[in-house]
Amino acid sequence: MLLIRCPWCGPRAEVEFQCGGETHVERPKQPETLTDAEWGDYVFFKRNPKGVHYERWLHAAGCRRWFNVARSTVTHEIFATYKPGEPKPEIEA
Repeated sequence: MLLIRCPWCGPRAEVEFQCGGETHVERPKQPETLTDAEWGDYVFFKRNPKGVHYERWLHAAGCRRWFNVARSTVTHEIFATYKPGEPKPEIEA
């Protein structure tokens, strides 16, 4: 079981959390100009890197706040957790 550090509540068991997918995805500035294929790419196709991945997580059974996690998709090791709006930590793979 993973131990995830909520930026507000501290370390908790992973069963208290829900993953919300990739973070730091920039929304198109003018979505009305996108073709259906471009909009589909934005909505449905996310990166799936081998190594460090930045994700949004919800502390569902705790404070109910969203935060960001830098996690290895290979080992599931969590390198950092940080609040939304804070800069993304640069983690070497």
